[in-house]
Amino acid sequence: MESANELVYVVDDDSRVREALSALLRANGRDVQAFSSGGEFLDKPHRNVVACLILDMRMPGMNGLEVQKLLRMDSPIPVIFITGVGDVPSVVLAMKGGAVDFLTKPVDEDALMRAVDAALARAYVLREEAQNAATLQALYQSLTPREQELLPLLASGLLNKQAAAILGITEYTVQVHRGHIMKKMQADSFATLVRQAGKLQLETSSTTTFDA
Repeated sequence: MESANELVYVVDDDSRVREALSALLRANGRDVQAFSSGGEFLDKPHRNVVACLILDMRMPGMNGLEVQKLLRMDSPIPVIFITGVGDVPSVVLAMKGGAVDFLTKPVDEDALMRAVDAALARAYVLREEAQNAATLQALYQSLTPREQELLPLLASGLLNKQAAAILGITEYTVQVHRGHIMKKMQADSFATLVRQAGKLQLETSSTTTFDA
């Protein structure tokens, strides 16, 4: 896996809170980047970092939930929400959005550092999952159009002759393509290939069924 920097982002419109949180995190050995608004943070590239985000829930302009929603579309960075005024609906929405924790101001130092440790551990998992997904997608893209057409049919459990009938090719041709697919997808077994197809969320273009 490519190496990455470990970083904690802090987003809060209150400069005193930003400075206090940044000082606390640095005192605990964390690299920190602080931002005064969600827009400023989202404008910064977040590639090649293992990071978490400490995010104020209530800010002028774009609030924390809006930042969280936009961030999920771009980068898998775990979020720790902080707020001076907590409310149940906001907590529920934050947690449904994948937040690691929800802390109230003034933030307890030990609680914050535990949340940061948990969020960074989650960030490593998300990074690995993203890299595995990218690798799998690259393998899939190495297949020919016909092989891409055949893969979901085989993974759905159809026999070679059934897949051949759907595609209008011979059973022998299906067997040849199947071997190529296994090799290109680096699948050590057909069960592995089925799992890969499931992760790719492939769908067949035909609902035709056949008797074995």
